[in-house]
Amino acid sequence: MQDRIFYGAGFGFLIGVLWRSFYFVNFYFAVLLGFIAPAILLFFILTKRKGWGIVISIFVLTFALGVLRFEAVDNPPPANLESKIEEKITLTGIIYDEPSVREKNQHLAVKIPETKILVIAGFEQEYVYGDEIKFTGKLQKPENFETDQGKEFDYVNYLRKDGISYTVIYPEIEILSEGHGNPIKRALFFVKNKFLEKINFAIREPESLLMGGLILGERAAFSEELRQDFVDTGTIHIVALSGYNVMIIAEWIRKILAFLPPNLAFGAGIIAIFLFVLMTGANATAVRAGIMATLALIARATGRNKDAGRALLLTAIVMLLFNPFLLVYDVSFELSFLATIAVIFFTPKVEKYFLWVTKKFGLREIFAMTTAAYIFVFPFILYKMGNFSLSALPANVLVLPLIPWTMAAGFFTGFLGLFWSGLAVPAGFIAYLMLHYELAVIDFFARLPFASLTLSHFPLIVTLAIYAYFTHMLFGRSIKNFFSANEE
Repeated sequence: MQDRIFYGAGFGFLIGVLWRSFYFVNFYFAVLLGFIAPAILLFFILTKRKGWGIVISIFVLTFALGVLRFEAVDNPPPANLESKIEEKITLTGIIYDEPSVREKNQHLAVKIPETKILVIAGFEQEYVYGDEIKFTGKLQKPENFETDQGKEFDYVNYLRKDGISYTVIYPEIEILSEGHGNPIKRALFFVKNKFLEKINFAIREPESLLMGGLILGERAAFSEELRQDFVDTGTIHIVALSGYNVMIIAEWIRKILAFLPPNLAFGAGIIAIFLFVLMTGANATAVRAGIMATLALIARATGRNKDAGRALLLTAIVMLLFNPFLLVYDVSFELSFLATIAVIFFTPKVEKYFLWVTKKFGLREIFAMTTAAYIFVFPFILYKMGNFSLSALPANVLVLPLIPWTMAAGFFTGFLGLFWSGLAVPAGFIAYLMLHYELAVIDFFARLPFASLTLSHFPLIVTLAIYAYFTHMLFGRSIKNFFSANEE
């Protein structure tokens, strides 16, 4: 009965947030649902089915709470700014996140008293987290756009999940003062930038760009051509900041230290995740990836998948309590969630097909985890991005076995460089050789004719059907037991 109540409450909240993400629900109707829940329980008590009455009433109650939580953050944009759209205005605010340096510009997330604004600036001057700036430019509303794959990118809600309602493109900017914001975040961003600086000192481009993507998810500076090569070869996942990538680092450290007592080796893996999150500046994406990776690592180390499943659901709920927009509008959250499910539950079913791969250096486990994660997220990628890579399998087979070694070499390059730049050079050279090989493989397969196909429309109903099959395959017996268990 405890399992029924837990999953009833958890999925009730998730479905409530999901429903409100797509459809408007009247606030008073949601409140009414909350009051109806006790009536449902009373009905089932009278019909002598108290157990199911508790589950269904809790489901209805948490569904209403999910709707109301989304409603609480779905605030209308400020009227005083709405009236100035397409007008040139002057505003003052603080850069509340690390500037994202792109190939052609830099994106500044600026907080003003009324809301948050994305300022797209050139390279005339350097900005850092905590700068107070005054900027003058045309205030605009973000608009959705069509990707190269013919898919509409929901740019409005992509920014909306971070509370950003407006954009100002290439304004006049003046830095008024520095040092605002959280001092801990400032320190973390400083260490991160020093870490990347040492990597860039020891490893030249474009290899250094790939290393930044592998370790820190830093791919904003990728050229359009390089980014497309990763997409066409189905290897873009290796530079995505996700729970799977973080877990590779932690699992590899755990295996390297396997000669130690199991608890110490496992603890080293957890510490690696913690250090990784700190190294990225503890931004929201890295924190989510770190939590997902920790859950997956615990499940892999202990074999307690059932407990990990409960923890994963609880983690998702906590994250959505903080920001309900993540469920539908944050692709990194969705990919991390799916990849973590794959690593925990799907990998054991896939491992039997890799008995021919040696266990040395953890290669069999790496192949199994990667294949499981790729298969599991593939339908979602087709639906969201419309890219079907025909060269993904051979490209991944040739690249993935070296990724943990590359990440380890990159980590030591940056870490040793923090003490003295000269110490970064030997590890940097080893990392460079592996990075050069990986880029050569990706470039080769990206240049092949018909390396990938573009599907401008992959039906949602097909995507849902595939995941329904996955759900039945992985959890069919548990679901059957859930509904057929005797009432307590």
